[in-house]
Amino acid sequence: MSPLAPQSPAVPLEDKAALGSGQSFWMTKGVAGCPSMLLTDGPHGVRRQVDSADALGIAPSEPATCFPPAVALAQSWDRDLVERVGAALGAEARALGVDVLLGPGINIKRDPRCGRNFEYYSEDPLLSGELGAAWVKGLQSRGVGASLKHFAVNNQEHERMRVSADVDERTLREIYLRAFERVVKRARPWTVMASYNRINGIPATENRWLLTEVLRGEWGFDGVVVSDWGAVGDRVKALAAGLDLQMPGGDSENEEAVVAAVKAQDLAEDTLDGSVARLMLLADRVKQGREQTPALDLDAHHRLAREAAGRSVVLLKNDGLLPLPATGSIAVIGRFAQEPRYQGGGSSRVNAARVDIPLDEIRALAQDATVTFAEGFSPAKDADAAALRAEAKETARSADVAVVFLGLATEQESEGADRPDIELPAEQTALLAEIAVVQPRTVVVLCHGGLLRLRPAADLVPALLDAGLLGQAGGGAVADVLFGAVNPSGRLAETIPLRLQDAPSYLHFPGEGLHVPYGEGLFVGYRGYDARDLEVEFPFGHGLSYTAFHYQDLTVTADDAGLTAAVTVTNTGSTDGREIVQLYVTGPTGVTRPPRELKGFEAVDLQAGQSARVTVFVPRHDLAYWDVRAHRWVVQGGVYEVSAAASSRDIRLSSPVTVAGDTVRLTLTADSTVGELMAHPVAGQIIAPLMQGHETSASTAEDVLGIDTAQAVAAMPVGRMRSLTGGHGFSTEQLRQLLFAANTAPDDGPDHEPTAQS
Repeated sequence: MSPLAPQSPAVPLEDKAALGSGQSFWMTKGVAGCPSMLLTDGPHGVRRQVDSADALGIAPSEPATCFPPAVALAQSWDRDLVERVGAALGAEARALGVDVLLGPGINIKRDPRCGRNFEYYSEDPLLSGELGAAWVKGLQSRGVGASLKHFAVNNQEHERMRVSADVDERTLREIYLRAFERVVKRARPWTVMASYNRINGIPATENRWLLTEVLRGEWGFDGVVVSDWGAVGDRVKALAAGLDLQMPGGDSENEEAVVAAVKAQDLAEDTLDGSVARLMLLADRVKQGREQTPALDLDAHHRLAREAAGRSVVLLKNDGLLPLPATGSIAVIGRFAQEPRYQGGGSSRVNAARVDIPLDEIRALAQDATVTFAEGFSPAKDADAAALRAEAKETARSADVAVVFLGLATEQESEGADRPDIELPAEQTALLAEIAVVQPRTVVVLCHGGLLRLRPAADLVPALLDAGLLGQAGGGAVADVLFGAVNPSGRLAETIPLRLQDAPSYLHFPGEGLHVPYGEGLFVGYRGYDARDLEVEFPFGHGLSYTAFHYQDLTVTADDAGLTAAVTVTNTGSTDGREIVQLYVTGPTGVTRPPRELKGFEAVDLQAGQSARVTVFVPRHDLAYWDVRAHRWVVQGGVYEVSAAASSRDIRLSSPVTVAGDTVRLTLTADSTVGELMAHPVAGQIIAPLMQGHETSASTAEDVLGIDTAQAVAAMPVGRMRSLTGGHGFSTEQLRQLLFAANTAPDDGPDHEPTAQS
């Protein structure tokens, strides 16, 4: 927590209340010696509006570099690259007078229909957390604060300001809070943004458990909690819960309510003072940040944007067609080649400093080739779709190869609304089907924010590139990959299903009656597809290269710090390339788990023929599951299977390793089962003789009834044994003494390993 405690009577109550309310749309108030601070949208570019401000981005903003949005940047699986992008964003924000950039967005991609998925990294909390932490570190290294968002469980746009995300305790901890925990602990963001939605009925902005007990008490967050713009319904309740700054500003009614609540003793002034202390700490950080004067080089940032975009392209399929030769004749088809789709719609929309046009970049790299173009399709309702397809078909037929750009237009996916489906527009599917008939040498480049169902496109063509949204330099990056100037190394950050109905969340999205049940529980994304053994189009972590990699000699060791896995990777092809080594872990039986979970990853650059030893460390905490009985993280003891893989379904090598478990001492009651008592180091010794006395009768019951009596007894609440066994169980006093002895015994017995029955 902040060491500052501005409780001095020299700071009037009215000024304390004013600090927590904004001055205008993007500015905080400058009172009590605290300077006014400027917050503005990110996270893939600085949206510094020039004059009048608004949330929709209608007012013009300063030119800035539009880096790849999270949907693409996550596909790089590259912490160092993401940190460099964050640092560049920090430099631009600092140069534009921005003190806090609103990002990164690390909400889990729970359902592929979420309209804002283009702003989020992954369906996996570890990947999201690792990349989010890197982004925050980079940004804040330039004296600009991050605003980690949207905290928490903000996974849809439908009714986002009112809906309650109803999620069980374990799923909440392991899936939806874990990425936030990682970023807070590793990168120490200056601010965290509380989301619009409710969590199990309580608004995030008024959720004391979330903002104070977990975020500050458990994770040690010392920064400011700021509301999403317009998220606060009751300023006094929000302040009591742990929210410090309500945005946007301009309405004095909220601070007047705070003053009145303190005077009426409905709100403790100490609570207000704690919030003021955190705001003062933010002001100090901002003051120090303003002392930095990083050089602003938009040309260098454009080069970085192109590098990042190239690293983020995923080669989904390649039957030998790519890379293309820079000779012959190339037909480029699709309006996105001439009018690129490179960012999402909504509050994160950047006024890009410059934009690479894919068609121009293809021509620049293929100077010895004849490059022709056909639009192929148009969103205009009065366009002659048949004529456009006929022109594109003839253009493709006349060339040696066709490069077809397909995807979603801004109006087909944007902040504020979820998508009804995950289909490619029908006119594009029809176009591709006709082109594939006349030109078998066809490459498809996909431009989109939310994932797409790829049947029949994936079957129609020999090569498929997933470009996502690549930012302003995406056109050049796509050309780099098409012609082999960049060997693709991107990996999918979310599973591409065969159909929407296969998505684990399909039946539980977007809810009704302002409630959305997270009925799939832990089984989000690849966890759910793997648990049901469903075929997918392309699995999580998938991505091809223009070379090949061989894995050998996997070793895994475990100690008190965690797991260390090492594997030798060899580039067996003739082209230099980069491999993303992914580490998946399968836990012991006895606890409900997905078949495997990502627990680490590392990128390795290898020249043709080169080998390298790649080491991945998994901290012990990352092996833990959330025990809902003990309400804490627990590492289960036993044998874990550790796999080095090229995707969640391309397991190259596996090795077992034994991990020591944590001691879990549960408070036993009359409702505790016989099995729980037997597993307890003290209670088990007391009741063992009694249980041995029932072995003969249990054996007889099994013969007569054909049931597993031991299992039935183990599941029996101990307080009901007496009535169920004709008075042969514990008396009330015996049970009381037994429970007292067990619950007060020193915590020095052997480990109690939780089981599925306990």
